[in-house]
This record gives sequence, structure tokens and C-alpha cells, in this order.
Amino acid sequence: MTSLHHRRRFLRFLAGSPFLAPAFAQNFVPGPGTDKAATARDVLDVRELEPLAHEALPPAHWGYLASGTDDDYTLQANIGAFKHIGLRPKRLSGVEKPDTSVDLFGARYASPLYLSAVGAQWMFHPDGELGSARAAKLKRTAQMLSSATSISVEDVAGALGAAPWYQLYMPADWKETESLVRRVEAAGCTVLAWTVDILGGRNLETATRGARTDTRNCPVCHTGRKMPMSAKGGTNPGTATWDYVDKLKKMTRMKVILKGLDTREDARRAVEHGADGIVVSNHGGRSTETLRPTIECLPEVVDGARGRIPVFVDGGFRRGSDVYKALALGAKAVGIGRPYIYGLSAFGQAGVERVLDIMNGELALTMRQCGVASIAAIDRASVTLPTTLA
Repeated sequence: MTSLHHRRRFLRFLAGSPFLAPAFAQNFVPGPGTDKAATARDVLDVRELEPLAHEALPPAHWGYLASGTDDDYTLQANIGAFKHIGLRPKRLSGVEKPDTSVDLFGARYASPLYLSAVGAQWMFHPDGELGSARAAKLKRTAQMLSSATSISVEDVAGALGAAPWYQLYMPADWKETESLVRRVEAAGCTVLAWTVDILGGRNLETATRGARTDTRNCPVCHTGRKMPMSAKGGTNPGTATWDYVDKLKKMTRMKVILKGLDTREDARRAVEHGADGIVVSNHGGRSTETLRPTIECLPEVVDGARGRIPVFVDGGFRRGSDVYKALALGAKAVGIGRPYIYGLSAFGQAGVERVLDIMNGELALTMRQCGVASIAAIDRASVTLPTTLA
């Protein structure tokens, strides 16, 4: 027999072993002839999807997806910071089937993992946001839809089976803001996530370099793909202040959460101005080169919120154990962006489903090892922190 044949037999043994079944709960099936995943089901680790997405995408689209701001150091820091947070397992706890479900703003979801807003998903797969929505529906997962969506909020709601959370890039013209907010509220959206971390602009060098190497005719590529909610006067006004939070709250019955806070002081101000939640985020390392990973910012934001409003977090999550660490540090739920877009780029809806299966499976495994039967039971005692965070 060839070495490849032996390898495939061994992997099938691992997938079917009763001793390893919990770890291989994602239903792995070895692909034919090569180590590269042939189908979404072949993928074991969400990081395997990154090179597959790179291969599938043209240079400009890959550059947009891969780019952080400036030297991409904050992007890298987001991912690397989890290596400095340890787990404290609890043995003989009797936890066989942990309950990963959570209530978020009155809705029940299968896990605290949600799909963060990523714009223009048609760039990554012809199904765009609809493929992500169908995967989210199947896996009972919350979806946050970008203002820069390539598909209308109404159509995405139809595919999702419920209105998504809506991520707001605020139009510079207040009348346009009012019109957009009324539209998404009429579509059934219950959560409005105003992104505040790029109001001062940003410098996406990696994205620019990718666009320069792309020889395609971009106007032809984008014909018929106009963003249905683009603002004529531009978005993200640099003149915005905390008073805008007050105005949004008066304008809508939706829950207003602020996406892009990473300090204790801003968390306190968010509470003072009536925000309904906070997303600790640096836009995946795409807003400001702070060199502060979001998982390290999370404890001080939780402290600033003082339990009065829920705190969410995104940025750098690649493992279910990463999600567990964030929950232990006080996060209510965790958003992923690039991982599910890697899956969408490589395999469409099936790729998004696979990412959710893998990360949720890893989360459940971590809960079993740490002796935690439910999400609510996760606490800081089950993680070890660097001295700077302890």
C-alpha cells in the first residue's frame, strides 16, 4: 500500500475512534489524493481555509480581506495574544454534553459565536451574504450584516429566516442616516451596531498593494454590484460625538450597540449615554495600529461596563478555545469575521458551516475539559492571565 493510502486509513480510524470521537465531532472525511482539503468536510482547522481562500480570490479581493492597517501589527497581535492566556482544566467533573446555547437580545442561539459584519461578500463568493445567512440559519447562529452589504437587508433576512443584526456605517448626512435606520428597522432588525472605530480614517496598505497587482478591469467587475445602501454623501463623519449616540437612541426602538470600543473610559461613557451593548473591536486590526489585541482590551472594557450592559468582542479568534477564553474574561458573545469569509471564499455556504462546526466543536470540547456545563458557568477562574491582565 502507498503511504497516502495508509494515511487516509489512519485518519478514518481517528475519525471513528470512540476514544477520540469528541475531538473529531466535526465529522471529518479525508479528501482524495492530496493533503489540501478537497471539500469543506475535509477541513480540520479553520486556519487551513486561509491559503485556500487566497488561492480562490483575485489579488484585489484577497488584499482587502488580508489587510490590517499600517504594518498589520495589530492584526497579528489579535491572533497571537491568545497564546499568552492559559486554561485551568477541571478533571472528573462529569460534564458530558455541555450546553453552548445563549440568549442574545431576546433570541436563543446555539452558541455564543456570531458572524461579524464583513462588507461586499460577493467579492468572495457569488452567493455573498446569502451563503453566510443560509449557513447561519442552519447552525442557529446570529449574523451581523454590514452597511456595505452587496445584497439588501431584506433579501438577507429572507435567507436567514429572521432579520440580521445591522452594522451601521453612519452616513455623513443625518437625513440619510434617518432613512437608513428606518429601512433596517422596517426590515425587522432588532440590533443596530454603530461602528465608531474608523471615523478618523485608516491606512490599509496591504489592500492597496493587492489592488495595484490586480490586472482585471475593476469597473467591469463591479458593474451591477452597487452596494444597495451606499450613502451619497459618504459615511463615517469625523465630526461625530457622543451626542450621536443619544440621537440614535431617540430615533429607533432597536438595541443600539457601539462597535469599536477598547478602553475602560469609553465603556463608561457608552453606559452613560444609554448604549445597549459594546463590541470590543479594532476592526480586525483595520482601524488604528494600537498594538493592543482585543482579548487584552476586553477585561478593562468589562470593568468599565460594570455589568450594566453586555460586552461582545471580535478580532483574532481562530479556535473554540479562544472563544472560551473571551467568555471567561466577561464577554457575552464572540464575533468572527475572516474565518467564515475564508470558508465562504473556498467552499461557499458549506465553508461557513464548516467553520461554525469546527469552532463550536472546539468550544464544547474545552468546556468538557474545564468542567463547565453551560456558557453561564464559565468564569475567570478557569483561565490564567499574563501579569499585565491579572
